[in-house]
Amino acid sequence: MVVAPGSVLFVTLDSCRYDTFERARVPNMKAIGPLHRAMAPSYFTFGSHAAMFVGFTPGVAERTEPAVNPKYAKLFKLDNAGFPGKGVPSFDLTGPNIIEGFRRRGYLTLGTAATGWFDPSTETGRVLGQSFERFHYPGNLYSLARQLAWVEEQSAQASQPLFVFINVGETHVPYYHAGAPWDRARNPCVPFSKDNDAAECARRQTACVEHVDALLGPLLGRFAQETVLVCADHGDCWGEDGLWEHGIHHPKTLEVPLLLHLRQSRDGGDPR
Repeated sequence: MVVAPGSVLFVTLDSCRYDTFERARVPNMKAIGPLHRAMAPSYFTFGSHAAMFVGFTPGVAERTEPAVNPKYAKLFKLDNAGFPGKGVPSFDLTGPNIIEGFRRRGYLTLGTAATGWFDPSTETGRVLGQSFERFHYPGNLYSLARQLAWVEEQSAQASQPLFVFINVGETHVPYYHAGAPWDRARNPCVPFSKDNDAAECARRQTACVEHVDALLGPLLGRFAQETVLVCADHGDCWGEDGLWEHGIHHPKTLEVPLLLHLRQSRDGGDPR
């Protein structure tokens, strides 16, 4: 894969808690930039991605730093989409969402997503993925290797800049990755269940994000000089206030990791 200047990589670690990411051994992702404890725009996959795809990425409200705080200045700003901000956005785009915005700028837009909210065989699932020029749904939550192979194949002959979006499923319940030494049928985090295990949730999600980091390493290396955003779309509750999983409004479902690298132009300006 040849990554043209100006390309963008956007990765969401589905359901990954901030504390999981903070303690995990994930050298490839932590090399992107400082780790921020951010707040997600929603507490479930569809809502959060719908918001992010119109420029409302996770942010740190206390920081007056572009992209880290999208209220101050967005990474991806659509025309007439919300408060204009005080700083300069990284990418000014037009269209119904940022994917179409990048297409209009001549980017090849590639998307691959593991969670069922992106399943193109359903009417709801088609909504989030329909704007990508090319889209791949692997059919389960533990196929990041296949997703990355697809990205490699689709971008192999591309000469224009890339906008690559990857939704990672391994960090979603039941917290399983290919070859993991536990039974994926045993879910330690089930809403309203009496048989959950917070320690096992933490162990599994940590192992999954470390597995994901190893797989993402080569792709992150190719995008090292470009704009990269890695975050979670939401977190999970592991027994806090008696709650489990996500789809509920709670600090632990909104607290997410955020890592960002902005490509700098030769004169040190913004990446546009």
